Formats: sequence, C-alpha cells, structure tokens
Amino acid sequence: MRFAMMMTMLLPLAACAGAGEEGPSTPPATAQGTCRDEPVAGFVGRTATAELGAQMQKASGAKVLRWGGPNMAMTMDLRPDRLTVLYDEKMAITSLSCS
Repeated sequence: MRFAMMMTMLLPLAACAGAGEEGPSTPPATAQGTCRDEPVAGFVGRTATAELGAQMQKASGAKVLRWGGPNMAMTMDLRPDRLTVLYDEKMAITSLSCS
C-alpha cells in the first residue's frame, strides 16, 4: 500500500524530467572581434610595451589582449577574440597567437 502511494506521488515528478534534451548551446563566435595573428607576426622579437600591445591588438582585430610572462600560469580556454602575447625575461616578444 505504501509502495503504491509513493509511486503515485513520484510519477508526476518523473513526468517533469526532461527526455535527455540538451540545454541552450553557446552561441557561435561572430566575425566581429575575431583575432587574426597573421598581421602581427612581425612583432615577434620586439620589446613588449603597453603601446606595442595596443598596436598589436588593433592590427589583429582582437577584443582582448593577454600578456604571458616567463613561468606564468595561463588558462587553456579558447577565445577567438583574444590575442595572447608571450614574452621572455628581457621583455622580448617570443610568440603571438589568437586563442
């Protein structure tokens, strides 16, 4: 008797559960603000400065500029609107990538 009563209470809850539907997906990145690293390839070897960072950001079309120094921990998330600039102990730019 208790089992039947419990089942009648739980049955409506089971009906409310989704049938494995996925939630809303993240919208795809738009072309606006998409980073291009080809135009900034020539900046490798130059001294990292705030002014140079602004130039690289503008040339690449990136919305976000991220600096990465020696032994600096960084997230591995992919962001098509971000330019990542790595530099060494002498502040020389060693690599640039859109990520």
